Parts: sequence; structure tokens; C-alpha cells
Amino acid sequence: MQVKVHWIIDGVAEMEAESFDAAEKHIEDTIRGLISDKPELIDKLGARAIQGKAYLPGSEDDIDVTESSDG
Repeated sequence: MQVKVHWIIDGVAEMEAESFDAAEKHIEDTIRGLISDKPELIDKLGARAIQGKAYLPGSEDDIDVTESSDG
């Protein structure tokens, strides 16, 4: 039987960085390095995107709570 599985990896890394851009680039470079060492992540698991956004601790830690308290 042919099936598809849509999977998402969600994580939060904390680090010291000079800027949001520097933090995002550091994480992206780390993840891309892991992927290049393990091509089966793309070939077998169908990984197609890497996405991240830097923010200050406490500002967007729980978006669902922020949205539900707005309205």
C-alpha cells in the first residue's frame, strides 16, 4: 500500500548572537550541515524546507496564547 506521511520537526534553540539574522544563519547552517551528511533525509524522508524565525525570549514564546488573549 502506498501512503504519504507529512511530518514536521518543531524546535527552539537558545543562543547568544549579535543579531536575529546571525542566529537564524547559525541554525540554518547547522541544519544544512546535518542534511548534507545524511542525504537520506532528503531522499527517503522527502525533506523539502527549512524555516525559522529569531525572536527575543518572552516575545513570541506562545503564539496561540497571544492570539487567544487578543480577541
